[in-house]
Amino acid sequence: MKAIVDTSFIVAFSNRNDQFHRWAVDLARELDAPFLTCESVLSEAAFHLTSSEAVLDLVATGMLKIAFESSRHIEELRALASRYSDRDSDLADLCLIRMSELYPHHFVVTVDEEDFRVYRRNKRETIPLLCPPRK
Repeated sequence: MKAIVDTSFIVAFSNRNDQFHRWAVDLARELDAPFLTCESVLSEAAFHLTSSEAVLDLVATGMLKIAFESSRHIEELRALASRYSDRDSDLADLCLIRMSELYPHHFVVTVDEEDFRVYRRNKRETIPLLCPPRK
């Protein structure tokens, strides 16, 4: 299974104390590496983990691959920002929506199910998601 990963997955995978750690580790074994992501997600993950090194190690080992350059998609990102302005979507989420349009056969892996169930790629299509089981 091919995947685009969100901040929440990286944090859960990297932090043994995260409530979703076991889910993230188990899922990582099932997915086809490398997992695609963007620099905005990496920045957020480094902030939440308080460790740039931990995040960069995931890229260096080949688990994560930076597969998006924001500067090439400014107009599409601006349109998404406008469409989802009522949700206060951050740049990482907007980039992941756009990546889902560019990589339509990849699942978006996230803990943030609430927002990603609302977001649409190509204006109308649901985004295929992998999320932790609901309690």
